[in-house]
Formats: sequence, C-alpha cells, structure tokens
Amino acid sequence: MKRSKSLTLTGLMAGASLSVAACDSSPQVDPQAAAANKDPVEAYAYATLEQCKAADQVSDEACEASYQTALKDDEARAPRYETQATCEDVYGAGQCVPRSSVGHQGSFFTPLLAGFVIGRMMDGGSPYYRGTGVYRRSDRYGGGYYTGFGGAVRHDYASGRTTVGRQGVDPPPAVRQAPARVQTRSAVVSRGGFGGRGRSYGG
Repeated sequence: MKRSKSLTLTGLMAGASLSVAACDSSPQVDPQAAAANKDPVEAYAYATLEQCKAADQVSDEACEASYQTALKDDEARAPRYETQATCEDVYGAGQCVPRSSVGHQGSFFTPLLAGFVIGRMMDGGSPYYRGTGVYRRSDRYGGGYYTGFGGAVRHDYASGRTTVGRQGVDPPPAVRQAPARVQTRSAVVSRGGFGGRGRSYGG
C-alpha cells in the first residue's frame, strides 16, 4: 500500500488544504471530545473520494462507504453554532454556511466539510473501516482537523502514522443519536476557544 509521511490535501468543499494535526495539538476539555480522542486507531485522511481511491491505502469499496457516511454525518452531526461570527471564529472567515434541520427551531451555522477520515477498526481480530467528515479549525482555535464528534486527526511525523480516536470516528449509538447542540459564543469561550494556545502543524 502506498504511504505518505505528510498528508497535505486540497479541501473538499472549503478550498483549503487539509494537513493533519501533529500529536501535540491542543487538548480537549469538553467531556465528549475527551472521550472522542481516547483509544486512537490507524487512520487515513482524504479531501475527495477520488483521492481516496487513488491513494490505494484502503479498498475502493471502503472509500465509497466511508465517503457516504461522512456526507451523512456532515448533515446530521456537523458542529453547529448560533451565529455565523461564532462559527467563523472557530473555523475561519468564509468557512461557515447557514443550515436548518427538522425539529430545530430556526437556522444555525456549520463549517464547510474539508474532507473525510477513515479509521481502521478491529472487531474480534478482523479489521473494518469507518469514515466520517472532518473540519479545519482556525489557528486562533488551535488549528488542525477534527471530526464532527470531536476527534482530532493527528499525524506523528517520526513514525509517519496518522491516528484518530475510536469514538471520534465511530461513537457509540448514544452519542450518534443524541440531538446535536447549537453552540453559543459563551460555550465556545468556556472550552478554551478564541485565543487558545494549543498548537498544530501542517504537513
């Protein structure tokens, strides 16, 4: 299988490059995000379905299934913010769009999908693959790429290994089925955003 020590990918929708975050990216203080980053599994990050297939790291079928899951997760679980300004503080100017969903009163804003990550999971000794979408945070909020479930995509340049927390790509049903929260500015600030000092590095 072809490997790359440094993944720098063209953005899927946002037009920005996708560089996986280094292992010393900013720590998560939100309990769900902390759980999402435990038990890291081997991962592969891509900007497009075509790029996944061309990389030949997983089967075309795994690329297709993971990409479709990423699109579904983006629709249901993309980070939601009360205002465009709050969303753009976290993800960057021009990187947030208005949305609405069934059962939610009014609209909210979500970041543009930057690509998708595939985690290599194990079940009884047999591997399987599970994908979800990723979103690029602004440098002001620590930078790096995160799933809608709070999992950080991390790259160790010494080993060339990319990882994501198991629950960051394949959370339990209670997390997956829970109503998505619409975050306010005060909630973002309380978790260390807007000037947080965590670091991440591009490939």
